[in-house]
Amino acid sequence: MTEQPEQHPAIGLDDVVHQRVRLGILTVAHQARRVEFGFLRTALGLTAGNLSQHLTVLEKAGLIAVEKGYEGRRARTWLTLTPAGDRALQDEVAQLKRLIQQIESGSSGSAS
Repeated sequence: MTEQPEQHPAIGLDDVVHQRVRLGILTVAHQARRVEFGFLRTALGLTAGNLSQHLTVLEKAGLIAVEKGYEGRRARTWLTLTPAGDRALQDEVAQLKRLIQQIESGSSGSAS
């Protein structure tokens, strides 16, 4: 029986989380605990439509919770990271650290 090579860390990256904008959303939500749509749009340099599309993906995946309400007369949208979103972000960071460690140590695994 031959030994199976260790899987490359990139295989463990989550396509939903790893996308640049969505990773930014999850990171800001993790840091802020509750973040307002307008703040997030400005912080990440996005259009409202683009941000909305990414929020929909994250909400459908159960990674964020979206709350709509009013602040005075103005409609507002807030989002918070769900426990699943927090775990997904932590897992993604761990995979990225493994990938960086592999690069820095110069180990490439077995390429043959």
